[in-house]
Amino acid sequence: MTHELKEIIQQATINQQQGIQNVLATVVDLDGSSYRKPGVRMLLSSDGKIIGAISGGCVEKEVQRRAQSVFENNKPKVITYDGRYRLGCEGILYVLLEPFNLSAEFIHAFSENNIQRKPYNITSYFQKEDESYGNFGSVIQFNNQQTYSFNKEFYPEKTDHLTSFKQTLQPLFRLLIIGGEHDAVKLCTQATQLGWEVDVVTSIKDPKELTDFPGVKSVVAQTPETIQLSQVNNNTAVVIMNHNFTYDLRWLIKLQEQNPIYIGILGAAKRREKLFNELFEFSPDITDEFLDKIHTPAGLNIGAETPEEIALSILAEILSVIRNKEVFSLKKITGRIHN
Repeated sequence: MTHELKEIIQQATINQQQGIQNVLATVVDLDGSSYRKPGVRMLLSSDGKIIGAISGGCVEKEVQRRAQSVFENNKPKVITYDGRYRLGCEGILYVLLEPFNLSAEFIHAFSENNIQRKPYNITSYFQKEDESYGNFGSVIQFNNQQTYSFNKEFYPEKTDHLTSFKQTLQPLFRLLIIGGEHDAVKLCTQATQLGWEVDVVTSIKDPKELTDFPGVKSVVAQTPETIQLSQVNNNTAVVIMNHNFTYDLRWLIKLQEQNPIYIGILGAAKRREKLFNELFEFSPDITDEFLDKIHTPAGLNIGAETPEEIALSILAEILSVIRNKEVFSLKKITGRIHN
């Protein structure tokens, strides 16, 4: 959700500079089931534009219509949307609508927190009642304990009687792609569409530019022996796409110093045993925990053939690892999809 909030803040900043009002819509509670869950947000602008979504597209126009009073009187409110009679979802959404005013200090703090890849908390205060007005609003707190309100006329110290929804958001998920060929570009493109932060490492024999990888954060040409890796932790996945057995082995040896949640390697299944045997020879003390992170051939077995399909299968496998989900068709589920 961090990438969605990042897009909202970027657009809200542009709107403020142009004299356009902003209202933030946040799903703060839910009775029953819905397409999306509490904590999702979208930005409503006084020029009629919407950034983000709080449902599959069926709720947004109604929320936009009912937000007009917030634009007019600058007073936050809570509305409900009952999907039991209008949608396939059997639930009632509680949506907080609040004026969204961004100070320069907040924008700077949010940017710094993203650069440092730190989690942060957002707490929204509200009353669980339709068309309810009051001292409602949201507060964001960063890891260094800096706190900012989304609405400058909201008073957090006067919220003892209100219901609160607290959410911890993690930094952008990071994908480190090792390789610079055509298939790496396809993987990069799809990962950035998911809102992931993507870094690419190419061969020093074939360096590439930022323009070669749409949406990428960085592109460097390095060897595994000389590169200085940082923040490769359980919020990071690594996909090795060198198409070279020796390079794959050298990168695996290097990655033992790090702690990614996932390591994917392209290549046929028959080279897996050889790769592991070579790895044991170079690193006899390798741990089972590290070996469990390695997925080769990378990707889920969905019959992928083209570079685009292979990228999709790899990203789906990474998501299943992140969310700790056993992969099977949703049609086999008889209860709720999400807990």
